[in-house]
Amino acid sequence: MSDAAPTRHIVAAGGWSFGAAPDDPALNQYILDLAGVARPRVCFVPTASGDAQDHIIRFYSSFTRLSCVPTHLTLFNPGPPTADLRSLILDQQVIVVGGGNTKNLLALWREWGLDAIFREAWERGIVLSGVSAGAICWFEDGITDSIPGPLTPLKCLGYLKGANCPHYDREAERRPTFHRLLLEGRIAPGYAAEDGVALHFVGERLERAVSARPEARAFWVEQSGEAVTETPLELTRIP
Repeated sequence: MSDAAPTRHIVAAGGWSFGAAPDDPALNQYILDLAGVARPRVCFVPTASGDAQDHIIRFYSSFTRLSCVPTHLTLFNPGPPTADLRSLILDQQVIVVGGGNTKNLLALWREWGLDAIFREAWERGIVLSGVSAGAICWFEDGITDSIPGPLTPLKCLGYLKGANCPHYDREAERRPTFHRLLLEGRIAPGYAAEDGVALHFVGERLERAVSARPEARAFWVEQSGEAVTETPLELTRIP
């Protein structure tokens, strides 16, 4: 009997919508494949959107076309039972966290104890993944539009070191805000991902950056003296 610790996966995507774009199914399948079983149990967590029904519908529309057993967890609206969140989460093999308001997501998860439950799931080898707010949340810092007004830094769960900035090509203020916050010392250096790129971490180490969009990019972003340096990440293209 092996005593080896489970492999811990986190996949943080700069932007994808499960099925609205041509590249989305490839990212969905990449995440499911990490579970290492033919039909993994996958749970969608739409907390950041306030359990928006259209997000839930889009998730099922996409994942029911793939070889998996989908379900979802709601904290706002009636849905799968929430009395025993720990058992529900630990029974899954893949977790997918949707986008929306990261500040609200973190507040609710901490109130319900999901911050600790997801860490336990990760340590057990359950694949954690997400997009936008669902990507930012796993890092020490994120750049968020959760608060009305300019983009702001946000302290997150800290499973992964550094900062994360999604939508690096689709939202004009993302890049200059990340640079400014670095120069002001208000955020840690970290990763920026364009839509269609997913950062795959094994443990706390970046294993690879994958993309189904040929033109998409990702970067390691850090302060260098009085300037900011963007180091392009090598991308693995997925069909």
